[in-house]
Amino acid sequence: MSFDKILVAIDISEIHKNVFERALSLAQKNNASLMLLHALSPEEENSPLPIPPNLTEMYPAAGNDLTLETWRQQWQEFERQGMEVLQSLAQKATKAGVRVQYEQIAGSPARTICQVAREWQVNLIVIGHRGRSGLSELLLGSVSNYVVHHAPCSVLLVR
Repeated sequence: MSFDKILVAIDISEIHKNVFERALSLAQKNNASLMLLHALSPEEENSPLPIPPNLTEMYPAAGNDLTLETWRQQWQEFERQGMEVLQSLAQKATKAGVRVQYEQIAGSPARTICQVAREWQVNLIVIGHRGRSGLSELLLGSVSNYVVHHAPCSVLLVR
């Protein structure tokens, strides 16, 4: 099977390096272009914790301007880190002779990956798999599991 458009789901964790390297290798072998995607989400390991909507009702002091400003700064730093990772990987792909574009979108990672795959009409999604199973997967869900079952194309899981 040949691939000409490969979507690479990137998060800010150690596994993204393996995911990117596998996708880059496939892109080189198939003369394919890469779309690097980072879905900004509070579900991601390194993201700032979201502020619950009813927090100020329970703890009025938590809704003060300083708390909200601190959270906003943390979120902006999270966005900046995501863009730095994407730009760095895009430079590596370009140096390797692979056509590349990248995008960072706020939203549910699983749904965002599938939506972008449909919009970009990719042939393959390359995504990391952390190995969650059992109760952990049931309670927390699994981005890779959702993508495997809802993607409009083939999916390669990288551990």
